[in-house]
Amino acid sequence: MNYIVIEQHETKFPPITLTAGEKVIIGEESTGTWLNWIFCTKIDNSNAGWVPKQIIDYDSETVLQDYSSKELNVSKGMMVEGIKELNGWLWSKNKSTNEIGWVPMENLKQYGKTN
Repeated sequence: MNYIVIEQHETKFPPITLTAGEKVIIGEESTGTWLNWIFCTKIDNSNAGWVPKQIIDYDSETVLQDYSSKELNVSKGMMVEGIKELNGWLWSKNKSTNEIGWVPMENLKQYGKTN
C-alpha cells in the first residue's frame, strides 16, 4: 500500500538494532499516544531505544525477532510504500531512494483516499 507524507518527520534519536534472542534491560512503557512501546537498553549499555512490546519476552528479557528502530526522514509530499504497521507507526520504504524506516502513521495518508 502506498502513502503520501502529509507532515514532515525527522528522527531525533540514534536507532537501536536488536537480534532475535538478544537480552535487553527492560525499562519504562510508553503512555499516551504511543502505546505498546517499551524503552529497552542493550545489556552492554551501548544503545537504547523504543521496542514494540509484542516482540519482548518479559520472563527471559529477550527479543523474539530481529528489530531496528530506524526512523525514516520524510518531507511533505513524498511517497512511501507501507511494509508493516505496528503501534501507530509504519515500517516504510521511500519510493525514490528505497531507504527504509519507521514513520508515524499520523504523518501519512493512504494514497488515493479522499478522506
